[in-house]
Amino acid sequence: MRRVSESVRAVVAEGVGELKDPRIGMVTVTGVHVTPDLREATVYVSVLGNEQKRRATLAGLESAHGVLQARINRELSLRRTPTITFSYDETAERAVYMTKLIEDVTADLPPPGDEGHSDEG
Repeated sequence: MRRVSESVRAVVAEGVGELKDPRIGMVTVTGVHVTPDLREATVYVSVLGNEQKRRATLAGLESAHGVLQARINRELSLRRTPTITFSYDETAERAVYMTKLIEDVTADLPPPGDEGHSDEG
């Protein structure tokens, strides 16, 4: 299934880049999960921008799903073309949040090598 998912991801990523819908912003297809029976594929995307831009992009992608499914059908030799749906991938957003938390915590730590001892002796 991993090979099928990766093939679908590549076709969809290329197809998304060619869509002309003005609602669709900067999109990265981060992954695809195809069910074992090939009936459904969830396409995970990250979107550059705020919540409003994210919603608009997902709406644009959903309205273009037929075009993208046709492209999958044309480019891949699958016994069935999965119905695709789009889902926002929060991984990048969570990574930024976690990095900020780590930076906030480490900003309060003493510098490396400074164990709270003074050089006076």
